[in-house]
Amino acid sequence: MTYEIIDTTPLDPIAQPLLAALEIEYTTRYREFRKDSAASVSEEMLRYPAELFAPPEGAFIVIQRDGKTVGGGAFKRYDTATAELKRIWTHESERRQGLARRVVEELEARALRQGYRRVYLTTGFRQPEAAGLYTSTGYEALFDRSIAPEIHFRLPFGKDLLEPGRLESLSDLRRAEPLGQRS
Repeated sequence: MTYEIIDTTPLDPIAQPLLAALEIEYTTRYREFRKDSAASVSEEMLRYPAELFAPPEGAFIVIQRDGKTVGGGAFKRYDTATAELKRIWTHESERRQGLARRVVEELEARALRQGYRRVYLTTGFRQPEAAGLYTSTGYEALFDRSIAPEIHFRLPFGKDLLEPGRLESLSDLRRAEPLGQRS
């Protein structure tokens, strides 16, 4: 299978399948934990203006196969040294085939080229596949794993891009308390 990686923007029509599918997935996974799940997910999806995901401080990619958007993701500036990954997604039919790993690798490469030294991200506690992906690609959990994940709600991870596995460079990204529903 041949995949095409396209640097684009969340406003591009080819990004819409990714964004629409994320809204459905987040709404479904968190329905019982958010009062108005659909509205809060829509609000979250609109929280960041598209320009935050554009170079020189950000990036937004989609992956297409045969003209169909099957994956993608983005990053924006977290701080001067850190890119924050957002909107990592793969189509249901493409999961468990390494495509999400490729999205992460592509975003990390762009972040390095744009001068970032590390990456930060959060994923939801009802997304164990995402947590597994980040752990398997060298991300360090920046939360207390002895606390039930739903208390954290959002699970933060970090990675030193220059020295993967180096934890000292991530210490300022750790939070003293769980990331509840709003932070």
